[in-house]
Amino acid sequence: MTTAFLNPGIALLFRVSRRLAYPTVITACITLYSPAPVWMIAPNWCLCVLVYLWTQSLLRRRRQKQEMGELGAVEAPVHQGKWPGNLDLMLQMLKQAKEGYPQDNVARHVREHGLVYQITIMGESRIVTSDPNHMKAILATDFQSFEKGDFFRRQMSSVLGTGVFNSDGDLWKFHRSMSRPFFSRDRISDFETFGQHADEALAAIRARAGAPIDVQDVLFRFTLDSATEFLLGSCVHSLYALLPPDVDGRRPPISVTAEEFGPALARVQHRLATRARTSPLWPLIEIFGDKTKKDMNIIRRFVTPIIDDALRRKRKLVKGVEHVEGTAADERQTLLDQLIDVTDDAKLIADETLNILLAGRDTTAGTLTFSLYFLASHPNVLKRLRDEILERVGSTRYPDFDDLKEMKYLRAFINETLRLFPAVPGNVRYSAKATVLPPTVPGGKPIYVPANSKTVYLTMAMQRNKDVWGPDAELFDPDRFLDDRVQKYLVPNPFSFIPFNAGPRICLGQQFAYNEMSFFLVRFLQAFDRIELAPDAQPAGTLPPDSWITSDGRKRIERIRPKSDLTMSVTGGLWVRCREAEKDV
Repeated sequence: MTTAFLNPGIALLFRVSRRLAYPTVITACITLYSPAPVWMIAPNWCLCVLVYLWTQSLLRRRRQKQEMGELGAVEAPVHQGKWPGNLDLMLQMLKQAKEGYPQDNVARHVREHGLVYQITIMGESRIVTSDPNHMKAILATDFQSFEKGDFFRRQMSSVLGTGVFNSDGDLWKFHRSMSRPFFSRDRISDFETFGQHADEALAAIRARAGAPIDVQDVLFRFTLDSATEFLLGSCVHSLYALLPPDVDGRRPPISVTAEEFGPALARVQHRLATRARTSPLWPLIEIFGDKTKKDMNIIRRFVTPIIDDALRRKRKLVKGVEHVEGTAADERQTLLDQLIDVTDDAKLIADETLNILLAGRDTTAGTLTFSLYFLASHPNVLKRLRDEILERVGSTRYPDFDDLKEMKYLRAFINETLRLFPAVPGNVRYSAKATVLPPTVPGGKPIYVPANSKTVYLTMAMQRNKDVWGPDAELFDPDRFLDDRVQKYLVPNPFSFIPFNAGPRICLGQQFAYNEMSFFLVRFLQAFDRIELAPDAQPAGTLPPDSWITSDGRKRIERIRPKSDLTMSVTGGLWVRCREAEKDV
């Protein structure tokens, strides 16, 4: 019997009951063939379960010891909680996600155990690492030994389906090959779409000139509008809700879908992050229903008609019913055009589109949010960056690809933002077989990774580590990407900076994201010459608590509360005041 189509909670209970079949059969035999009283059935069953689980654990440990010997490896240090099953560690992760600083618990564990350690939560074994050499092995040199895995796919499937971020093997290669042609230089360098929506975003900020505004909300709307138009050819126009009235006194039309779509995307990502934090128990939390279903219905109400319409047009073309200009491979304008030329499978197209849409919207918006946070916190950086922009493109002209390529400080600024606040702060793979990670000390033994182990690599912790990036690793300084620190820290191991992942699964949209972020920052600094944080406007309870002042590292100096779900954002939004630059006479 398969559990593939069962409710995840029921499927988990089925898998557990199947494991407990042996002790249950043994208990039944004892009951039938012994004079023990009826009241002994439950204690006998519990005893059989304990003996069975102990025996399974003993055999597993014996097999792992043998594998370790064959691989010449050692175990990673074990981090042990105080409660049975390390349930307290799960609760700590949930509390930190709600109230704390991202990966704060990791910093404590690293101080105690080093860059790699292992924990087991409710039977789920995980290796946790912030060693760049381990990330190099996981993502590149030992790529075949690590995969997304069945458990990860079940966890994410209600949102990501079988898309590129939730598939392995031949299916992953197929998705990758479908999407790759779209991210050619010609397409990602077409700045017309960026320009239209960036100008709408700036108009929304300009309308609140001098008054506080949540620029994170503006930026998430900007990247949503850009992504839906760029990828689907149909913009959701979420920015319209923030724009001032037209000259005739009317606002642009605002659809219900536009206002629902963005928040629905945010909620499903939060739910996926919660599943990851409550793993392996999340199916029981959703045993009475998929908690992403309502929001996915909202998302599909926008995406499905667009895909269906595109497929109908394709069928008419195939039958010769109509002729549509611009369908040649080199003339396609959207990812959807690319996908429907490869397949007629509406679900597969929807899965791939949503995967790319989620990546294109939230990662870019989050990075731009932290970029403006750093501009507000470092006015000297703002001035230097603005000077570079004005010298290259002036105060009004749209930048082109060559402009962005020549603005070195702009790229260094974005890289430094991504180093301290990588859009995806951590990621997961499962070991397809027993393997090893490189030694953490020269001449040491490699680290043993059992088969089917959850392997968590923490990009944010690694990119802030002083052993990896030097004694000033937690300070914001774009010049580290321009001076001799590049040769000292980055060139010897490029895997010490992987905000877009690395290896065969490196982000296809990396240059697209750089172009979009660079374009917006140029337009923003052409329009505004000053940005200040507005702590008085932050919603209650969203500023850093006083206790952070006595902490170590960036946490001590942070003026906002970073939030980490699948991607990074700011709790309560980023409230600022912007000063419009004087017009050139």
